[in-house]
Amino acid sequence: MDRARPEDWYRVQSVSDGISLIDEPFIQPFYRCNMWHVRGRDRDMLVDSGMGVVSLRDWVPLVTERALTAVASHTHFDHIGCHHEFPDRCVHRLEAELLANPTRAAILADPYVTDDIFDRLPPAPYQSATYQVTSAPATRLLEDGDTIDLGDRHFAVIHTPGHSPGGIALWEAATETLFSGDIVYDGPLIEDTYHADATDYHASMVRLYDLPVRVVHGGHFGSYDGTRHRAIIRAWLDAKDG
Repeated sequence: MDRARPEDWYRVQSVSDGISLIDEPFIQPFYRCNMWHVRGRDRDMLVDSGMGVVSLRDWVPLVTERALTAVASHTHFDHIGCHHEFPDRCVHRLEAELLANPTRAAILADPYVTDDIFDRLPPAPYQSATYQVTSAPATRLLEDGDTIDLGDRHFAVIHTPGHSPGGIALWEAATETLFSGDIVYDGPLIEDTYHADATDYHASMVRLYDLPVRVVHGGHFGSYDGTRHRAIIRAWLDAKDG
């Protein structure tokens, strides 16, 4: 398999409302994390940071233009790879240890990271067998009900355990915008990780169903509206409760 150039590794797309999607197009869709950049008056926010196989700060100017808070929706390998590049790092308290000590097993790099998840390999010297995520100890520990304050934009932290113990979603009530992480998105949901919990997952889905969302930006796959949001969760709940 050939290797991509570092300057080609990331793709940036303006979405709306000062929100941009950053992703890694040479990773296959199932494994490709959505990184969400939000422009605020006083500072910006980055929700998740990809695999870390190419520097975000070196190749995506958007993330270096202003002060930025990097938030981890959770600590699986595809979401925290470049967190160490940012001095302001937030994660839920229950996954702070994983962000600080991201062993391959703990962040699910084992067994998922192989050459098979790529359509083109990252630039040299990347090797799947030796892939590691750099330690990025949190500078702020999040709890349910906390706020990420960008000056003119405020995102409420919603603790959404189930996919992982410290998973979070971010809710901007003023624009009815939800960043959902990996608890819910428009694609196959992962409910069987080593630290997943079925009871917690159910409770998180019930909680998110009731939000009056206008748009959802998930951890994977495409964004969708409130009607689709409720349809995804209703179908999931019906399958579990039936």
